[in-house]
Amino acid sequence: MTREVPAGKVRIGGTNPLALIAGPCVIESEHSTLEAAERLVRITSEAGIPFVFKSSYDKANRSSAKSYRGPGLAEGLRILARVKKEFSVPVLSDVHRFEEIGPAAEVLDIIQIPAFLSRQTDLLIAAARTGRTVNIKKGQFLAPWDIKNAVEKVASAGNENIILTERGVSFGYNNLVVDMRSLPIMRSTGFPVVFDATHAVQMPGGAGTASSGDRQYVPHLTRAAAAVGIDGLFMEVHACPDKALCDGPNMLSLDELPGLLRQVREIERIVKQ
Repeated sequence: MTREVPAGKVRIGGTNPLALIAGPCVIESEHSTLEAAERLVRITSEAGIPFVFKSSYDKANRSSAKSYRGPGLAEGLRILARVKKEFSVPVLSDVHRFEEIGPAAEVLDIIQIPAFLSRQTDLLIAAARTGRTVNIKKGQFLAPWDIKNAVEKVASAGNENIILTERGVSFGYNNLVVDMRSLPIMRSTGFPVVFDATHAVQMPGGAGTASSGDRQYVPHLTRAAAAVGIDGLFMEVHACPDKALCDGPNMLSLDELPGLLRQVREIERIVKQ
């Protein structure tokens, strides 16, 4: 059993039911973000699944300098604070620079360390010192047993509210593959493990100036991860993925989410027996 960590009123890990961290890849507008949050609150409430809203205020690691990145730190945090207040849900976003950590910690319940930055010692420690729960996305270049080094960096700052997220490993050029053995290996650290079902089907840089992906495999990998045993799911979702400003090819349509969550709940019930 993994330890229980807080995310606002939600608890992830321990004996708690599988949680969902979900939302659009990036904040496209205040209106669309609030609409997505409202739908997700309704869907997860009906499914009986604890929910954390996720969206990025700045995607600093886009393939092209011309790609849409988001509204920026101040405006993005304002919108996330509104989501948090109006829907009474915890919120998560990712930080890329030290300057963001202080303002982000005032709003976010979970501070996310992006996969590409999962070895950045000073960033991990600075995030840990806020006292907020830290979600470390395992880099595509790391073996599952290497994540313990990132865990030790965060814990060294006196913060053991840590979540670990698996999103696959690089497999040749522009491709990722998920080794399901990584989930129990990462859980052996004692911290909750979340499976990132949508970035797992991403093809980084696969479209030349943007990432590509194959969203048809999201349900398959989601069900497989739930069967292996996880503490939470991470999904980027959108009302119309083909029109999304970021990561559209690997995002799941909101219309598909209710049915998939019903399957996940049933699989979780069987596994926990």
